[in-house]
Amino acid sequence: MTTLGTPLSPSATRVMLLGSGELGKEVLIALQRLGVETIAVDRYANAPGQQVAHHAHTITMSDPDALRALIEREKPMLVVPEIEAIATPVLEALEAAGTVRVIPTARAARLTMDREGIRRLAAETLGLPTSPYRFCDSAAELQAAIDGTDGQPAIGYPCVVKPVMSSSGKGQSKIDGLADVQNAWEVAMAGGRVSHGRVIVEGFIDFDYEITLLTVRALGVDGQVETHFCAPIGHLQVSGDYVESWQPHPMNPAALAEAQRIAEAVTADLGGQGLFGVELFVKGDQVWFSEVSPRPHDTGMVTLITQWQNEFELHARAILGLPVDTGLKTPGASAVIYGGVDAEGIVFDGVADALREPGTELRLFGKPESFSKRRMGVALARDEDADRARDKAKRVAGRVRPRAAG
Repeated sequence: MTTLGTPLSPSATRVMLLGSGELGKEVLIALQRLGVETIAVDRYANAPGQQVAHHAHTITMSDPDALRALIEREKPMLVVPEIEAIATPVLEALEAAGTVRVIPTARAARLTMDREGIRRLAAETLGLPTSPYRFCDSAAELQAAIDGTDGQPAIGYPCVVKPVMSSSGKGQSKIDGLADVQNAWEVAMAGGRVSHGRVIVEGFIDFDYEITLLTVRALGVDGQVETHFCAPIGHLQVSGDYVESWQPHPMNPAALAEAQRIAEAVTADLGGQGLFGVELFVKGDQVWFSEVSPRPHDTGMVTLITQWQNEFELHARAILGLPVDTGLKTPGASAVIYGGVDAEGIVFDGVADALREPGTELRLFGKPESFSKRRMGVALARDEDADRARDKAKRVAGRVRPRAAG
């Protein structure tokens, strides 16, 4: 797709996002800067992306009939999944019928919507290094996998349990011993995006650090797909949820080359065009595949201040068939701003004080409802090096104080 139309006209290039949170909002803005007519879909009204799109719809995206009806009515040229809980068989059927093009592909959306599909692809089909793992359908199976009483090698303690379908760390637990198992199962069942009753348990890897390697599949001058990499992004997670990220994260040349090899292998198999967030564990020269998202990644919000083209612009350009530039502009960091309260229509104090810090920016997402641990914004900072930027981003985030209105 190299010809772009005019929004709200018969020539419009129409793109539908399935999931319109803070990441989707930035993708929509990037698309609109290129004159694309945008359609934002989410499970709740007034989601961040719906506030900026040309058209907004609220449906249950895991409902196949509702999803099919909306796509057939709106007739987008591209459908861009931005969350996991989507009726992917509908996307596969519509793509096979030539009704719509799914980003990056309908198969990729299906495989990455749950951890089982993508882990089996990476480890069993592609032979990429991963942590030892097992899939379990009950707390008893989870215990057996940890102990090795299921006839396979023991996963052992410590280990990590995750729902097969969740996002932003929801439902994840670290298990250090027998007393933690039942609680970890219950946390996973409560935190899954869809009630699957299935988890992945992973053996704990003694890694030095973990990174996100943003990987872009975009058309080159010859019309063939080329793979591009952004500088590695380091990140800190608490209970599986990202709380800060920084770029670039230092890596030795051998580890970086292996990270890029793994990222290229998994994204090439998934196919299509767009940006992928590939998560990796690193120890010395060793690299293990963890997860991949076929869309912008939450840790990649740091690129809003570090790169010439941020991850959202890269995604928009790649899916439209346009050239991309993954060049780094400056070292920088991001720090999450949590809601801190359970309330609707919260207000933010301290914004002016926060932005008085030189070389900083804020993104307040505009979510209509706050929860204590819901991500409501992010502080961004640039500096001479990533460590100084991290300190600055955390200071700025700490000055923004969400509270209930009134």
